[in-house]
Amino acid sequence: MNGEPILEIKDLRVVYQTDLETVEALNGIDLKISKGKTLGLVGETGAGKTTAALSIMRLLPEKTGKILSGEIYFAGQQLTQLSQLEMRKVRGDQIAMVFQDPMTSLNPVMTVGEQIAEAIHLHNPDLSKEDTEKRVETALSMVGILPSRKNEYPHQFSGGMKQRVVIAMAVVCEPGLLIADEPTTALDVTIQAQVLMMIRELRDRLGTSMLMITHDLGIVAKICDEVAVMYAGEIIESGTVFDIFTNTRRHPYTQGLFDSIPSLSSRSARLQPIQGLMPDPSNLPKGCYFAPRCKHCMEICVAEHPRRVTEGTHTLLCHLYRETAVVQKSGGEV
Repeated sequence: MNGEPILEIKDLRVVYQTDLETVEALNGIDLKISKGKTLGLVGETGAGKTTAALSIMRLLPEKTGKILSGEIYFAGQQLTQLSQLEMRKVRGDQIAMVFQDPMTSLNPVMTVGEQIAEAIHLHNPDLSKEDTEKRVETALSMVGILPSRKNEYPHQFSGGMKQRVVIAMAVVCEPGLLIADEPTTALDVTIQAQVLMMIRELRDRLGTSMLMITHDLGIVAKICDEVAVMYAGEIIESGTVFDIFTNTRRHPYTQGLFDSIPSLSSRSARLQPIQGLMPDPSNLPKGCYFAPRCKHCMEICVAEHPRRVTEGTHTLLCHLYRETAVVQKSGGEV
């Protein structure tokens, strides 16, 4: 992944600890987002995508969530070493997040204008009331909401409009990195398309880098430059959108995601789901975490955890391709 990274995560390990069990949520992930680029983080529910976002924002549950090891660099500073006071200055101003559910992201007893103004005032305490109001109106206009609606309450907006307000709150301070955690999950298809188009336009206009968390490969194809596929707290495949969508060498899990997408060119009675369930994160298998569900499972997959195979910008965590590489080299074909 080319370009100077605005965000770089190195070997990040996160657990959730309770009196009953320890859940291994992230197991040594590495991520890079270049300036002005969008990285799509893909995977099914429970893969660890939201935990990765909360780790960047330092918003893990205080009593249970814990970063065991790893480093998170944003614009050259190590976020895991910042105090909570220092981190508050980063959140909303330099890094902003759009959470999954707009219905619960807004305060029902404050007008939307007051909530956007609160974000502005927190990072610009010396800004006059008039200038703050102007910025609120500008933010609402940017997301396609009439500035005159700033005095209305969240219950007076539809789901799609609430999501626009949440995005306005996130971009009002023009952050360097925007984290969008499945921002269209609660919306119908037509509103999803409008919100995605708006996010893409805002990204291009403001020059913001973005981490788009989703389970929808269609969204990735539309707005992302790079892709990381997550499974059981690991990045099992990563590369450019071209690498992931056109390469014949794919991780079996990634291939399963593509196979489960309905096709417009062929008719079938049923979709092809990935059989089985993700492993219990409190009791992960010894070898490859995907082995119990994999059609290509070999003996080594059960016994030994795979190592990364890299070809240019494309990276895979799979024994299948390591074994292929060994066979090709021994046969003198490479």
